[in-house]
Amino acid sequence: MATRPGPLTEWPWQRMGNFKYLVMAPVVVHGAYRVMNKGWGDIDLAYSLILPSLALRMIHNQIWISLSRYQTARSKHRIVDRDIEFEQVDRERGWDDQIVFNGLLFYVGYLAMPSVRRFPLWRTDGAVATALLHAGPVEFLYYWFHRALHHHFLYSRYHSHHHASIVTEPITSVIHPFGEHIVYFTLFAIPMLSTVYMGNGSALVFVLYIVYIDFMNNMGHCNFELVPKWMFQVFPPLKYLMYTPSFHSLHHTQFRTNYSLFMPFYDYIYSTMDKASDELYESSLKGTEETPDLVHLTHMTNLQSAYHLRVGFASIASKPSDNSEWYMWTLWPLAWLSMVVAWIYGSSAFVVERIKLKKMKMQTWVVPRYNFQYGLTWDRESINDLIEKAILDADVRGVKVLSLGLLNQAKQLNGNGELFRQKYPKLGVRIVDGSGLATGVVLKSIPSDAKQVFLHTGTSKIARAVAMALCGKGIQVIMNRKKEYDMLKSQMPENRASYLKCSSNDITKIWLVERIDDKEQRMAPKGTVFIPISQFPLKKVRKDCTYLSTPAMKIPDTMQNIHSCEVKPPPIAACRVNEPLLASTRFFWRVTITEYIYIYIYVWFLYRTGCREG
Repeated sequence: MATRPGPLTEWPWQRMGNFKYLVMAPVVVHGAYRVMNKGWGDIDLAYSLILPSLALRMIHNQIWISLSRYQTARSKHRIVDRDIEFEQVDRERGWDDQIVFNGLLFYVGYLAMPSVRRFPLWRTDGAVATALLHAGPVEFLYYWFHRALHHHFLYSRYHSHHHASIVTEPITSVIHPFGEHIVYFTLFAIPMLSTVYMGNGSALVFVLYIVYIDFMNNMGHCNFELVPKWMFQVFPPLKYLMYTPSFHSLHHTQFRTNYSLFMPFYDYIYSTMDKASDELYESSLKGTEETPDLVHLTHMTNLQSAYHLRVGFASIASKPSDNSEWYMWTLWPLAWLSMVVAWIYGSSAFVVERIKLKKMKMQTWVVPRYNFQYGLTWDRESINDLIEKAILDADVRGVKVLSLGLLNQAKQLNGNGELFRQKYPKLGVRIVDGSGLATGVVLKSIPSDAKQVFLHTGTSKIARAVAMALCGKGIQVIMNRKKEYDMLKSQMPENRASYLKCSSNDITKIWLVERIDDKEQRMAPKGTVFIPISQFPLKKVRKDCTYLSTPAMKIPDTMQNIHSCEVKPPPIAACRVNEPLLASTRFFWRVTITEYIYIYIYVWFLYRTGCREG
């Protein structure tokens, strides 16, 4: 929202939510009526392109969103090295409003101008006229309108809404108040209406002109430089005819320079080009390779988790994984395809997020494998190869600590990373699994006046550590599985083992659990407190019991670039995963609470103190 919102700030359908697409119902109904009465032959070329062109624009924009967010996480060509605030994410959710608006106007124009119905597919003279009219009147009028928008009166009422985004994304380009978009459409309509009245308009030229506008808008608002230098070397005048992301980025950081739409020559003519434009382009293109201090190596969970990645769909990633939208089933083919592609071509881990804690740099790398693949015995070797490759890559790059997340640390896979520690004893990177701090968080979750706890399983590293610590405090730990009880007792000193008890009758109301099925949950007494000791959240079966969250800690105020969960410092809001990006269903967004916190802070202590994990 602008600083002092003026008239026509809100979109007419802003309060309709996703039902805003119903405003396009007249187009669908009109088309259906014509088909039912006169058949498909009555649908002319111009009318038949209205809805498909809107769908094409949606796909085009989503591709840019995915590309930009992925490149921002991994690319060395970043322009502004700052984090994206979640207010910006919320503010930019309505990027498709202008597509709906344009669709309506195209439909109105179709009804108002009968000549449009006789449009041919292509006319070269119309394409040339469109290009010249854009370079002339459109660019000229936009330049001066844009400068007017930076006058304090219009800026505070309208344009400040757009400039609230310092770190731009492709969709930032279309985030304006409704009133601004009316003017923009009027400007872009100049070439289209002119060709209509000159009689040389064509359907494909209209579509390609809109694609050009979307392409340049999206490209110019990327936060990484992607325009190769050779283009300007081959054709030097191109620098006056096409801007670059770094050129427009200066407009969002300096505000009073680089006003041009897509063609910078008006900034050269009126001396408003930022003097740092060429220098920033060169430095951004050259880039700086970032060497993280810490790396968290994780993986995807179920097939739908791909949509919650940074490169996924914002509307899906903005909701917890267990609250799937009704239309998710239609995306299953895409999910399967992504899994197959990752399985065949996923030869290494990829970067999905960069995080900063003061001077310490951290990255999240993802192994391109899903949960079910970790359960395939014949695929374990290839998964271990991927993990090993990531570890060696981190070692070569000078990473100090690498934490293994989720199933990457499974005992049956590599024994919490012990396989790699033994295979490469001279590794410079320290491999950890975060169990030490997780144990401390679980212990902190147990009521201070507790005298007994029930340990559902004692096979994991965290479970053994928790049991050992509780027995050391004189708290009785009850187990009902004899084999696990004997194994755990054999690892304890005698003075602690006396507090370990195997019984199926003495069941307390404090349960420490990893994975527990519905039947076992119903065996718990009324009022039981279930405390998870793993990163996987529990299914809430009982309404008369209390379920604590997975091990969690507060994120420090100084931590930047958190994209996995909405942060309202200092606590994490666990109820919602916001759009940017990385919120991979039950893993990425739950891991935000467990591994993003306790592993990153844990390895920070390791890094600072030089201690090794026990």
